[in-house]
Amino acid sequence: MSGQAVNPAIEKLPTPAEFGETFAHLEREIGKVVVGHRDALRQILVAFFAGGHVLIEGVPGIGKTLIVRSLGEALDLAFSRVQFTIDLMPADITGTRVFEENEQGRRTMTFSPGPLFTHIMLADEINRATPKTQSALLEAMAELQVTVAGTTYPLKLPFFVLATLNPIEMEGTYPLPEAQLDRFLFKVPLAYPGLEELRSIVRGTTGATQGRITPVFPDHPAERINTLRHMVREVLVAPQVEDYVASLVRATIPEVTTDEKVKTYVSYGASPRGAQALILGAKVVALLAGRVNVSFADVEEVAAPALAHRVVVNFAAQSEGVTARSIVEHLLETARKWQR
Repeated sequence: MSGQAVNPAIEKLPTPAEFGETFAHLEREIGKVVVGHRDALRQILVAFFAGGHVLIEGVPGIGKTLIVRSLGEALDLAFSRVQFTIDLMPADITGTRVFEENEQGRRTMTFSPGPLFTHIMLADEINRATPKTQSALLEAMAELQVTVAGTTYPLKLPFFVLATLNPIEMEGTYPLPEAQLDRFLFKVPLAYPGLEELRSIVRGTTGATQGRITPVFPDHPAERINTLRHMVREVLVAPQVEDYVASLVRATIPEVTTDEKVKTYVSYGASPRGAQALILGAKVVALLAGRVNVSFADVEEVAAPALAHRVVVNFAAQSEGVTARSIVEHLLETARKWQR
């Protein structure tokens, strides 16, 4: 997993209280148009400030695209949306080289950037594109750059990919390979809205007036966000918390774990990127609690979105209804008993 570049010239970082106020302000602004999904929205924002990318899974029409578009409006950052389809080509995302003719009639090859050159990119229904097109995102997500015809072009900072998956229409889809899933810091499921939430959605979207989002940062939003991301990296992690994270990740690996449930139901465990995701996500949670050091509880809060999509269960688990998320929750409960 790659981290976002930081600016060494940053002299003064915000306080944890100021970080928490900015985070809460962002939640309120998005909440003007996005009804419900509070836990999911918090996880998405945690991943954003941690410098990672997010994969959202949910049925059509429950607000996946709205969340991403609202995030772009609230942050006042460049936003692009790509509808992934089976005929989409890598160049449709990254851009391509084209011939241009000047006034003298001389032709030159120039690079025409694609929608990937933005701050926030929505990869809508990413599993509808072919693996070749899906892989076009890999270099951008990991290296913050795009290489076309042997030339490398850096991306804007901050850069954030938010991809969506539709879990119910499997025909004509290409499941993301484990290596690409591992590039996402978090995977966040979106549930159906409750009764009151559905009423609020109907009232807010069928009336004469609708909520309007005001940008959180009045000026220089990209610089301010990069500063906040740098602040996240400065949060301290004690050796015992690092050991806890390492032990939790290794417990997901059937070849080395002592947990019988993992040995029975898991084919492949989480990679080292899972440990990085736990630490970075926990650092954001620590700041939201007003602290500059990570606790065990901070790690546990982000464990499910950070690890569940990195744990591959076998056929026995699928036949018995055991999910990767339930495996992670089981390991957390086991760890709590050990701590007590």
